Amino acid sequence: MQSWYSIIPKSPWLSIYIWVIFCIMPFFFIVREFSPLYVGVGIIMILLYFLCHKFSFQAKTGLVYMWISFQMVLNIAMTLMFGYIYLSLFTAFFIGNIRQTVGFYIMYGLHIGFTVLSIVAGYFIFLDMFLTQTPFIIIAVIGVVLLPFTLFTRNKRENLESELETAKDRISELTIHEERQRIARDLHDTLGQKLSMIGLKSDLAARLIEKNPQQAISEIKDIRQTASSALKEVRELVADMRAVRIEEELSRVEQILRAAEIKFRLIGDPKSIQMPALYENVVSMCLKEAVTNVVKHSRAATCTVTLLQNENELSLSIKDDGIGLEKKYSPTGSGLKGMQERVEFINGTVELKKGQGTELIVHIPVAITHQKGSEEA
Repeated sequence: MQSWYSIIPKSPWLSIYIWVIFCIMPFFFIVREFSPLYVGVGIIMILLYFLCHKFSFQAKTGLVYMWISFQMVLNIAMTLMFGYIYLSLFTAFFIGNIRQTVGFYIMYGLHIGFTVLSIVAGYFIFLDMFLTQTPFIIIAVIGVVLLPFTLFTRNKRENLESELETAKDRISELTIHEERQRIARDLHDTLGQKLSMIGLKSDLAARLIEKNPQQAISEIKDIRQTASSALKEVRELVADMRAVRIEEELSRVEQILRAAEIKFRLIGDPKSIQMPALYENVVSMCLKEAVTNVVKHSRAATCTVTLLQNENELSLSIKDDGIGLEKKYSPTGSGLKGMQERVEFINGTVELKKGQGTELIVHIPVAITHQKGSEEA
């Protein structure tokens, strides 16, 4: 419920005492020289005006404009009957608090028009009184013109600032969420490969512990080295996302495939690949994830990596001759999903073909990058 003092505007430019004076002044104008009938009518009009003004604060949607219209009618009547124009300032303050832009400009224009017309008519009716009050009338007209627009602009700015703060909070939440997803993807892509390698070498060492102890010891040392490498990469991921070169990743891929006793074939020259670090990092992570899946699920004897680049795009293909992924691997798993998210971020596509083995193809557009690079050169 609105308090009785809600009709007093919260404005840094207007003291509450001045506002109280504006509330008392109409009674002085009424009683000073009019008949008792006029005085009674005037008091009723003033009380009706403040009643409408209070209801304006409590009204919702279209009723607000109805109460403002009643105030405008009473403003005109007070001006023409008693020469009192200053109630228009109350209406001006309230119009300035209208939130809807269209509604504000309609009521703002009507209020200015009716106020000016009633003042012009008042000069014909109360010529002597209006001449003596001309400076105050000019100030009132200026207030009717400037105050609503000033209040509307200030309220709009405050709303925009509030929306901006809300947007900043939302962006912060989304940033945190996206960062968590990125960390989850990076940990999966990085640790998944190393842990798979550790598992494979552990199984191999267990089989060799009796047949070939020296070879088993060598495998255990490799497990220790891989664990140290995994720990180092985790620390790097926590500190910052480091760039991964395709050539470096191919060396790691060859190592893990060799440990899994899968023959590695490479088609294409990784040294000829030219693309931004971000693109190369995405391709390297895709290569790592795809080979990890080959080791885990394919039971393949050979894995072929094809890396080709032309003036329009880079094409990466990882193909195995294993049993395929129909029963052993879900293409909607977190690994492939993370890969798709990364590739889509740079406008690329991921294609999965199943048949005699499995082939995963990644297409990365690079034509725009070359154009920009040539312009900078």
